[in-house]
Amino acid sequence: MAIRKADAEWNGDLKSGQGKMRLGSGAFEGQYSFRSRMGDGFGGTNPEELIAAAHAGCYSMALSASLAGAGHVPTRVHTTANVHFNPVEGGFAINPIELVTEAVVPGIDQATFQRIAEEAKKNCPVSKALAATDIRLNATLLEQ
Repeated sequence: MAIRKADAEWNGDLKSGQGKMRLGSGAFEGQYSFRSRMGDGFGGTNPEELIAAAHAGCYSMALSASLAGAGHVPTRVHTTANVHFNPVEGGFAINPIELVTEAVVPGIDQATFQRIAEEAKKNCPVSKALAATDIRLNATLLEQ
């Protein structure tokens, strides 16, 4: 199986320093700083945003695969991951993560969709990697 990689470099101290993160594929390279991590609207990215992107992408694929495996091929699956970065005793923590997904799935009933959506959350590889974090799911089955 493939090994995925990314790298990051940080220059300076925590509050006035800055860094750069780069995906091994070259598909993304971006700046990050204390301000882009601890606030909103300061330009640049942060580790939590990248975790959100990874989780949203992985969950969308996992749900699509689970639905298709159960005989319900989706037309569309869209997921947003909200990663909360909060102060805790001794520092900061990622907790919780909210997955908000909408799907168009012809011929499936609500109960079956919800069951498969929950199973996909448990079986998504990124969800497994983040198992120490409270992961919440809000799954909506849209009309065709």
